[in-house]
Amino acid sequence: MSARSLNKAMLIGNLTRDPELRYTPQGTAVCSFGLATNRSWMPSDATERREETEFHRIVSWNKLAELCSQLLTKGRKVYIEGRLQTRSWETPDGEKRQSTEIVAEDMVILDSRKSQEERVGTSQETAEVKVVKEETSESKDKKESTDGSKEEKEEEKKKSKKDEKDSEKEDEKVKDDEKKKDKSDDEIDIDDIPF
Repeated sequence: MSARSLNKAMLIGNLTRDPELRYTPQGTAVCSFGLATNRSWMPSDATERREETEFHRIVSWNKLAELCSQLLTKGRKVYIEGRLQTRSWETPDGEKRQSTEIVAEDMVILDSRKSQEERVGTSQETAEVKVVKEETSESKDKKESTDGSKEEKEEEKKKSKKDEKDSEKEDEKVKDDEKKKDKSDDEIDIDDIPF
């Protein structure tokens, strides 16, 4: 075998389906998805350009697999760099199968999430999901604050009761002062009596 050899594949295309993330029994992440690439050419005997699409099976492993699962969705334009790998297996019926796939070593997203949403038309669905997530997080926060603040509520009740008692005492004091004032007004001043 020659010491100089190269197995490298570089693709730019759009995802044909959402990535599928799985884990091996040893706990290694593996993500697989489809990628479509287009090629157009002008045949010598025709006046119109022709176009053909190739479909590729992409497999990524470990951290890259988890990133692909989180960041990629159907329709997104990506650059994939990796190596070609052919697998052979036998079905339960005894048929021999073979599949060539690209094992991704690098992935670069080429479009923005916004442009992808506009193209696919899922911006409204995304907004609805975001609203649902926000409502869920708000209700979760309320529940946590409710659960966590039972003691605070009891302390506030005690404090409000104490404040009520203090205000009642102040009212009684004011009433007593008014009564004393009224009594002093009722008392007859000697200078007021005619002689």
